[in-house]
Amino acid sequence: MIAGIDLGTTHSLVGVMESGFPVLIADESGHRLTPSAVWFAADSDEHVVGWPALEKRKSEPSQVVTSVKRLMGARSPSSEASLRVQVGGKSLLPEEVSALILSKLKADLEKACGKVVDRAVITVPAYFNDAQRSATKRAGEAAGFTVERLLSEPTAAALAYGLDRLGEHARVAVYDLGGGTFDISVLELRHGVFEVLSTNGDTRLGGDDLDASLAVAWGIPVTDAEKIKRGLTDQDSIELDGQIYLRADLERICQSVVDRTRAHCLQSLADAGLETSALDAVVLVGGATRMPLVRKFVASLFGREPDVSQHPDEAVALGATIQAGILEGGLQNVTLLDVTPLSLGIETFGGLMNVIIPRNTTIPCKAGEMFTNAVANQATMRISVLQGEREMARDNWKLGEMDVVFSPSPKGQARVGVQFELDANGILHVLARDTVTLRDTVVQIQSAVEVSDEAVEKMLGDSLEHAFEDMDERIFTEAKLKADEMLPAIAAALTQLEGEVPDGVRQEIDRLVLAARSAMEARSTGELKALLKELDTITEPLATALIEKTLAGA
Repeated sequence: MIAGIDLGTTHSLVGVMESGFPVLIADESGHRLTPSAVWFAADSDEHVVGWPALEKRKSEPSQVVTSVKRLMGARSPSSEASLRVQVGGKSLLPEEVSALILSKLKADLEKACGKVVDRAVITVPAYFNDAQRSATKRAGEAAGFTVERLLSEPTAAALAYGLDRLGEHARVAVYDLGGGTFDISVLELRHGVFEVLSTNGDTRLGGDDLDASLAVAWGIPVTDAEKIKRGLTDQDSIELDGQIYLRADLERICQSVVDRTRAHCLQSLADAGLETSALDAVVLVGGATRMPLVRKFVASLFGREPDVSQHPDEAVALGATIQAGILEGGLQNVTLLDVTPLSLGIETFGGLMNVIIPRNTTIPCKAGEMFTNAVANQATMRISVLQGEREMARDNWKLGEMDVVFSPSPKGQARVGVQFELDANGILHVLARDTVTLRDTVVQIQSAVEVSDEAVEKMLGDSLEHAFEDMDERIFTEAKLKADEMLPAIAAALTQLEGEVPDGVRQEIDRLVLAARSAMEARSTGELKALLKELDTITEPLATALIEKTLAGA
């Protein structure tokens, strides 16, 4: 038996397949939703999870951890160390707190089923990167699960929705605005194969941000803001502590937060190569999509009324449970193809980003390239693994690095194969192989890289905003690398052919070389490329003469 788990920012759920149907498990109090909250005692190892922890937040707020999902895979701003949660006199990794939530779900499930359940499918935001996914997997393992699959939340929601209800060929956008994260994915069904065409999102944008905006605007505690938000979902006004709050005011305050999802939706559609008119449905999931403001926004953006047939809080957990059933073999004729949300590559000579797996590539996948030494007698090659969308390596995130050792060789003679493999969970495995010795070196991917939503959003925004500048810099860098190689080679050839090159030709070569150096200093890309092309043409006879001279000498 494999459990399906939605490890959410605000609430978490667990389910299993029973008699071919996904069933969500309730705790002993009859709640299917378990708050993702943990209370820690100040003077012992005692802790409680879920509803009791929320109750304790009223009297001991500093000893209760909530929304820990937002911290998964993050590192401390002041160091390279993994970010830790300080609570109850303890210092814990976010994944350790998440493991306690998962342990509670596991205990509830086993009590309901009457047997041990130690395998699970766990959902993650589609835009979780490698570090966040790895941290989630470690949390599941710490809770006693073998994590069979990490499943993107919008994909899970599409499984729960039953894309096949629309026919043999259908396209659906899933708009998932939860307590702490936002995802938008475009999926397509063809003959029983669910394929994610694109995905986008922000892993720190959700109901928490709506609550915070209301709390600041109204000068009230966040817990009261959340209560008012929920009340105004079904009513135009609500009274709390003698104060009247209006839905119109809430929508004015929250509009800017909801508007932040617009760019992600448009980018996801662009990546999928679709217009809104090509979609068969826009499915809403996530607790925040109950708000009339969100539903009006989605209807306006996509030009159609959204499908609200799915339970906002339970759809993702149901999809995870269905995926568990697929892995168990209980569900046939369904194949699920997910995608990677950000490009992966390595840094190459000159500080360039060489993409090996582009974003929105279907996973699992494997890709590789062959690289050579850029310097004569080089004995090691530094492999820096990068994630991001910028042309220059410095503007992307470094996931890990290693040195590959090989025998000193003339320039361009060493051969090192680099292979990237993204497994079904979207977790990256990298190895480099010296093709002479066949020795493999494995890159240790960091579990604590900068993964904030602001950073992800900035990465995508910058990649669009600076696209032309980045490409110009890449083209200039590539031209400069060619010049750095060509100009010394020309000087060496002229020395070896002293007295054999006509004066007029030599003067023209000298002129072009001087002009090329000036173009490099001025960073004039077009001029430099044109000059190198001229040098290529005029020095071609020199290369031929050198070869003939070498052969004659032999």
